[in-house]
Amino acid sequence: MSTIRVVWGTATGPTALAAYDAALAEAGVHNYNLISLSSVIPAEPAIEVTGTAPDLGPPGEALEVVQSSATASPGERGAAGVGWARSEDGPGIFYEVDGTSEDAVRMEIREGLAAGRDLRDWEFVEENVYVESASDDAEYASAVVLATYGESHPVV
Repeated sequence: MSTIRVVWGTATGPTALAAYDAALAEAGVHNYNLISLSSVIPAEPAIEVTGTAPDLGPPGEALEVVQSSATASPGERGAAGVGWARSEDGPGIFYEVDGTSEDAVRMEIREGLAAGRDLRDWEFVEENVYVESASDDAEYASAVVLATYGESHPVV
């Protein structure tokens, strides 16, 4: 299996959807049809924290992701985050959270990862958390953090 990349973006826009689309553009994934996955990490792929995705294939194709996104109205704040824990043998879990405070999102991710570790008979050896936030006084603001699985593929 190829690489899982953790990417993120923040942006503003005149509407909530425009801000979200612009944040996806900052992350480099706005031209794909995003397919949400539950949060289990296969054993094989490396996880790279890249910020912005490289070219993952032609526009309009499907891309599997674990995604957190938060869009805030003008004058408010949104925070999005993804955390992950991996076992000694490679499999792991992602946990995605959104909210209004970076600290609260970070804390909830850590609590969720702890609960997810307790459900599994794996020896966990690694934990990481990445959180972004966005706000703007005049426009909607979005923050996104995604784990992208491999490269895109045709939808049909």
